[in-house]
Amino acid sequence: MVIERIIEFGLRQRLLISVLVAGLVIFGVYAFKQLPVDAFPDVTNVQVQIISEAPGMSPEEVEKFVSYPVEVQMTGLPRVQDTRSLSKYGLSMITVVFEDDVDIYFARQLVLERLIEAKEKLPSGIEPVMGPISTGLGEVYQYTLDKPGNVALTEADLIELRTLQDWVVKPILKSVPGVTDVNAFGGMVKQYQVVVDPDRLKKYDVSLREVFEAVGSNNANAGGSVIEHSSEQFIVRSLGLIRTLDDVGNIVVKNDHGTAVFVKDISEVRFGPESRQGAVVKDGTSEAVAGIVLMVKGGSGREVVAAVKKKVDEINAGNVLPQGIKIKPFYDRSELVNESISTVSIALAEGAILVVVVLYLFLSNIRGALVVAITLPLAVLATFIIMWKTGLSANLMSLGGLAISLGMIVDAAIIQVENVQRHLSEKGADAHKLNVVLGAVLEVRKPSLFGELIIALTFVPIMTLQGMEGKMFTPLAMTVVIALFASLLLSIFVIPVMSAFFMKPGEEKESFLVVWANKQYHPALAWSMANGKKVMTYAGGALALVVILFPFLGTEFIPAMDEGSLTTQVIRLPSVSLRESVEIEKKTQQALLKFPEVVTVVSKIGSAEIATDPMGPNLSDPIVILKHKSQWNTADSKEELVEAIRKELEKIPGIGLNITQPIALRVDELISGVKSQIAIKIFGEDMAVLNKTADAVAKAVSKVEGVQDLRVEQTT
Repeated sequence: MVIERIIEFGLRQRLLISVLVAGLVIFGVYAFKQLPVDAFPDVTNVQVQIISEAPGMSPEEVEKFVSYPVEVQMTGLPRVQDTRSLSKYGLSMITVVFEDDVDIYFARQLVLERLIEAKEKLPSGIEPVMGPISTGLGEVYQYTLDKPGNVALTEADLIELRTLQDWVVKPILKSVPGVTDVNAFGGMVKQYQVVVDPDRLKKYDVSLREVFEAVGSNNANAGGSVIEHSSEQFIVRSLGLIRTLDDVGNIVVKNDHGTAVFVKDISEVRFGPESRQGAVVKDGTSEAVAGIVLMVKGGSGREVVAAVKKKVDEINAGNVLPQGIKIKPFYDRSELVNESISTVSIALAEGAILVVVVLYLFLSNIRGALVVAITLPLAVLATFIIMWKTGLSANLMSLGGLAISLGMIVDAAIIQVENVQRHLSEKGADAHKLNVVLGAVLEVRKPSLFGELIIALTFVPIMTLQGMEGKMFTPLAMTVVIALFASLLLSIFVIPVMSAFFMKPGEEKESFLVVWANKQYHPALAWSMANGKKVMTYAGGALALVVILFPFLGTEFIPAMDEGSLTTQVIRLPSVSLRESVEIEKKTQQALLKFPEVVTVVSKIGSAEIATDPMGPNLSDPIVILKHKSQWNTADSKEELVEAIRKELEKIPGIGLNITQPIALRVDELISGVKSQIAIKIFGEDMAVLNKTADAVAKAVSKVEGVQDLRVEQTT
């Protein structure tokens, strides 16, 4: 028999097995350090975003001339599940969703090939680009650029800080391994502006087109050839790049009978902000400039954030930024990751200690308990190695699988150790120890092997789940199965050797717990056997009661994970101006800061530089950073705090609310295109009919018990 030969080989090569165990420990620790670590599995589907800026175009024009031609080019791509688009003022975003097992880089290559064809059908000046290679878990680190003191920032301050963000901070942070991009949000982009005076245009008989052409053609360097002189050569260049405002003003627009008409003669030349559709407000005082660090898909959240924080410390400590300006983080994913991993690690440690204590209490043999206890860390380390090699990350679900499998891991080892102890006690010290151990292990190895395989098979249905369910629960099932197979191999190779090393013949003692349990169990068993009909009646009644109660149980995909922060999304009328939206946001932040549990509030209004979240000026996503629960005063639970915040914010006129959490909001939006857990989509040709139908649906849904934050997306 193969297993018999393997176990016999291990018992005769105990030194080799010991060396391999030491190697397993070293390699397992190394594998754990290499594992990608995040709070929970990334359930975002494989998707490519196509973002096109179309300045000045209305939503209808964007849909007709930009979104539709690009969408048509994307049809027919292999293994595409879904394509959806969003057309807003001056912006088009198309999301192409692929099947889950498609490589993201292959998907982007397919989209890029079609984009090259699509550009020929788009209006002049529109350049569609692909969004960053990130996911719903990609926004791992967010910060603001702060000036000394808490004074309100002026327009000049916002221009200065945004310039530093775009040209200094962003390039440095993009160099950090694992960072795919840094999204700038808020502030004002600096421009050289030519403010034309219509009266002066008329006076000098100059058209706007002449001004455009003059400024455009006078902002370039021209390369010449070379001139050889004696033994040297000189490069000839024509320098025409604009460097200062005076350079712009001195551009000649027209020559009127020998008299030059300059740009400064017909306009005001100045520095000014670019027209914008987004802003950032911080702590209810003033606008701010923020940056969002995006982690590459499949990266390790903890490692990337650690590297970004190190780089930020270097920037703040050095002379990179002007005196007094600092990078101040307000959202750091590592806190959530560390808390999640710490929770599971504590559960693992407590479970391991409990298993060892129970083992000793029931085996009454400290040596046997230690042999079984050795299985736990070895099986966990072996699991880490396989997780690393198969691409599984360490998160709440995968490590949770380890936590729930602790008892199953030691099951085979307990059976073997208990049987070895019994055989050693029966055979006595005169028997050949290795032969006794071999016989004892083989006696129970076959039934325990089948038991482990049957348990592993029960997780196969979970491993076959698809879509979001598969991404969420497959890591748990995979980890349990890997741990079971690791314990199976350990029970074949390691446990017999450890038993031979540590266990010795002696009188087999029966635990007082087992003695007490037997005294209780035997009379109960005798009564059950004598009253079979009553037992079956009671069991049938209990089963019927369960069947009756089951429909009344609430159902949910997974329990909501506490991210330690909130997102109180504020919705205003679509026609609201950005300036008014900022003022309303200040009021909501001031209301939020009344709660002592709130540390800081940073709101992102409208769209960022990379419009992966194409909101209008009427929408905002405030991130509300909360204190640790141990420091809360006015609320005992997260639900109670959310309800109190909702009541306070509802006092502000003209706004709607959607209170959720940062990661949950982002994942919901990327998966379905809607920033909520449940959405109803209505399709049709006539927008008026769609709006009327949506209002009717909302009225019907509002009567459902438990519905909160219900709203119809406004399209006019």
